[in-house]
Amino acid sequence: MFHAPHGNQRAPLPPVRESGAPATNRTAGTEERPARPAGAGGGREAYFDNAKYLAIVLVAVAHAWEPVMEGSRAARALYMFVYAFHMPAFILISGYFSRSFTGRPHQIQRLVTGIVVPYVVFEVAYTLFRRWAADEPTLPVSLTNPFYLTWFLIALFVWRLTTPLWNSLRHPLPVALVIACLGSLTPGISDDLDLQRIFQFLPFFVLGLCLRPEHFRWVRRRAVRLAALPLVAGALVFAYWVAPRLRMSWFYRSTSAPELGSPWWAGPLMTLSLFACALLLTAAFLAWVPVRRTWFTVLGAGTICGYLLHGFLVKSLDYWRVVRLHPWLTEPGGLVLTTLTAATAVTLLCTPPVRRALRCVTEPRMDWAFRKQ
Repeated sequence: MFHAPHGNQRAPLPPVRESGAPATNRTAGTEERPARPAGAGGGREAYFDNAKYLAIVLVAVAHAWEPVMEGSRAARALYMFVYAFHMPAFILISGYFSRSFTGRPHQIQRLVTGIVVPYVVFEVAYTLFRRWAADEPTLPVSLTNPFYLTWFLIALFVWRLTTPLWNSLRHPLPVALVIACLGSLTPGISDDLDLQRIFQFLPFFVLGLCLRPEHFRWVRRRAVRLAALPLVAGALVFAYWVAPRLRMSWFYRSTSAPELGSPWWAGPLMTLSLFACALLLTAAFLAWVPVRRTWFTVLGAGTICGYLLHGFLVKSLDYWRVVRLHPWLTEPGGLVLTTLTAATAVTLLCTPPVRRALRCVTEPRMDWAFRKQ
């Protein structure tokens, strides 16, 4: 099963730093920074930390809905609505903070410590957890076939390595869209490093590389925020109408059109349609993200912990057949309880104490493994 995100930075969306530079939000290899919201302290931007926290809450809640939404058209519609943009939003911001990546030694080191190490550790951890919880003792450990939500880490590794290429192209976004469309026509590539998702989500990362601070200032204008309200309302109504008619596999981007039994032209058509839909909803989401510091701003730095850990809780519902034992969870009251529990759990998993406890695997220094620069 898929289905996540979600994230990476030394938290899910790591900014690339210059060698020896302080922990600032420098991007694109220049001194230009996104406009710092009033009230933001330290070297981080409150706006992006707020966006990462809110996105990871959506990720966790959507994952928690999976086992309990069957039989509820409204729950399926909400699930579809959230899945339309929460991963694209994460990936777009990830691309934005990758603009200055050029492959310098210290940047490669950060790729290894901030992405590769967590990927290996949690790929093994999720496999061992499934062996125990689902009673599958012979389940093999595979580092080339990402399990559940670890796919995002390996995808981010590939995308960031290719950043210099995208920065050198004259029209990178159309090229990325062509690759995504071709990926939707190619069956079988999800078996190796989840290439299907790497290709189909690629345009959002490339779009992030193309964005500048003024784009985020523009999306927070009052006119855009007001326009986002009817857009979201219309999207919810459309999701309710289409929920029984559209397969969720299209939103996961893990399966090609031929594998879904659809004609070849459905792949590119759905790829471009979902890209446009995700772009509009991501803009609406970013328009309403708080600019100033809030009580959850500090949690934005720990979203990698919430992302990587919440999967154990969600998979437990499946492995231990919780919904089958407690069918009332599929009723409206159960859906509300599931939502609140998931949001609370991922919030706690993003807190500083949890981040400090996991630093050895999510932010290891590993000075012993690299030459001094």
